[in-house]
Amino acid sequence: MPEGDTVYRTAVHLDQALRGRALTVSDVRVPKYASVDLRGEVVDEVVAVGKHLLTRVGAWSIHTHLKMEGSWHIYRHGTPWRRPAHQARIILENADWVTVGFDLGTVEIFERAREEEAVGHLGPDLLGPDWADGGAAEAVRRLSADGAREIDVALLDQRNLAGLGNVYANELCFLRGVLPQRPVDEVRDLPAVVALAHRLITANRDRVERTTTGDLRPGKQTWVYGREGKPCRRCGTKIKHGMLGANELALRDTYWCPHCQT
Repeated sequence: MPEGDTVYRTAVHLDQALRGRALTVSDVRVPKYASVDLRGEVVDEVVAVGKHLLTRVGAWSIHTHLKMEGSWHIYRHGTPWRRPAHQARIILENADWVTVGFDLGTVEIFERAREEEAVGHLGPDLLGPDWADGGAAEAVRRLSADGAREIDVALLDQRNLAGLGNVYANELCFLRGVLPQRPVDEVRDLPAVVALAHRLITANRDRVERTTTGDLRPGKQTWVYGREGKPCRRCGTKIKHGMLGANELALRDTYWCPHCQT
């Protein structure tokens, strides 16, 4: 599932293509909303809220989520699509651009007043405009209340703080020197964990190549994620791999250094 920085960039690019322009095509290929026609409506903005996208069109909001397989593409008119047409879930066009949401995990359309029903459960958005206005403190409060759960699982819970995915959760645990399996209430200095999460995702939000090491070269971008059996970049100990999740359906790959993380 894409990290919040990927969704943030998607929102920025869609906003650039759609904002302030009237829709000439509104094709929603989801049975529940197939009859919705927003042609002629002007797109006010496209915003990211954690890993969710809201396209605000007149009195309506189009709520989409990429989940595991989804992506949004932007094309000039007449340009061939890079994915099969049968994978398209929604197509929004204006006089200049064609935007296509492929294999989206969620597509909903509702009145703007109902946006809270879709995203109101989320914790503070690491890349949101309100982060500096109490967002960090609220994220720490929510994480602290999750004391019995593993820190890796708690960081991935979008109700605690919105935007982190598996890469960041693993890398944060390494950089803070804690095992991903450690219960939250045994993790010292949660404010520092949250502050580092904000710095990392903010540093990566405007570039395609994500790095937590500061090195953008292939194979050098992460400390532990995806590096099972390889030597730790700090101490040389072999990186270990396991699975963690809130339940069996939510298990995710977990990586750690058994020497640097305790």
